[in-house]
Amino acid sequence: MTTITINFNNILKLNDDQFYQLCRDNPEIKFERNIRGEIIIMPPSGGETGEYNASLIADFVIWNRQTKRGKVFDSSTCFKLPNGSNRSPDVSWIKLERWNKLTPQQREKFPPIAPDFVLELMSPSDILKDVQKKMEEYMNGGVKLGWLIDRKNRRVEIYRQRKEVEILDSPTTLSGEDVLPGFILNI
Repeated sequence: MTTITINFNNILKLNDDQFYQLCRDNPEIKFERNIRGEIIIMPPSGGETGEYNASLIADFVIWNRQTKRGKVFDSSTCFKLPNGSNRSPDVSWIKLERWNKLTPQQREKFPPIAPDFVLELMSPSDILKDVQKKMEEYMNGGVKLGWLIDRKNRRVEIYRQRKEVEILDSPTTLSGEDVLPGFILNI
């Protein structure tokens, strides 16, 4: 299955409430909305990708339970980024102080906040160029640190605010740096 992008902008531009309602009315479909307002239909993950993503989330949850520094979110969480896009990273994390500034209503829908950290895990159906654009959107939306993990090619791209993308071939670990203090991911 492949990702499908639909551009309704010449016919209809969905506002935030309408996009939220579209997602609620179609819970079996995973929607995102890019910075241009185009609707993206995301295919479900396969077994290998889903299992690996669950393992990644577990690592983040365990670290976060120990440090109590923030909130961890899975791939079903959609964020309204400050740049206007609605995105659902495979794994994301928000510093507790920033999360607590949101109202209960903002937390309930698509939180209007850029995560401090995002992770995208390449699926066999993903096109690298498209996921790289998504990572750039995250960074332009205010994300501080992002990892794009391509298991098939044993490659990781590290995105940081206002810095060139760092590409690592066959890394054994990744550091959460100052965004996720003390977090080390074993690849």
